[in-house]
Amino acid sequence: MKRSPGVRTCALAVGGALSLALITGCSGGSSTDTSGTARKASTVRALGTAELKQRILAQGEVDGYKVNAIGEAATRSAVKSSDDKCRPLAYVLTGLAPADPASEIGRTVREEKKDPTDDATSLDDMADGKFESALKDSLNLDVTSLDLSSYDGDGARQALRALSTALENCTTGFTGGTSGDEQKVTKVTPAKASGSGDESIAFTATTDVDGDKGPLHAEVVRYGNTVATYFTMNIGAMMTAEPYTVPPAVIKAQSAKLG
Repeated sequence: MKRSPGVRTCALAVGGALSLALITGCSGGSSTDTSGTARKASTVRALGTAELKQRILAQGEVDGYKVNAIGEAATRSAVKSSDDKCRPLAYVLTGLAPADPASEIGRTVREEKKDPTDDATSLDDMADGKFESALKDSLNLDVTSLDLSSYDGDGARQALRALSTALENCTTGFTGGTSGDEQKVTKVTPAKASGSGDESIAFTATTDVDGDKGPLHAEVVRYGNTVATYFTMNIGAMMTAEPYTVPPAVIKAQSAKLG
């Protein structure tokens, strides 16, 4: 999918933040140019599921990570939000694209942990302190939900626009997720995006589970009328308050299949 150099340059210049300039075009132009672009966008058709399957990451395409198909993805009708303005964020934190696409496919990308090289013993034989440390270390790995979606017309741009608006309106948090498994988000903050694709948006959501707070990280990248949504959780890092983010290697590998 070939992208206009001018659009890519503009996306990088604003650091991945969605703005009106990205929606309507980065450079100035006559009204004839604008309407021509609109007519062209209206004729764009979404990729089918089979085409997305060829473009989404597969096992062996990113070093240090294992790629698996998602057994049973959440349905959009099952995703709840205490504030409808925050629904795009709730979708992303459930592993879905921020807006309803024409087609969609998902994968789980899990960091592979190396086996310890010392004389490790079983967890049952460890003292309490060592047990807790070993448990946290075993959980210290990035698990990313990767969703690839495609839209008709200008739908992909509108999806990122909806996400940008939700970020502005939901800084103090919300409660959302799949029905029966909602989570409390106490704060949502923009983060530095990778600058991949035509435009990209990243954010951090702070969750509160029985008083224990931890960050979840997400990035959404548009490539023409296709959108890649990344949602990463690292339980071990959350337990030890260590920083982590959406793995750059995963974004880079997926971008290579869409660029």
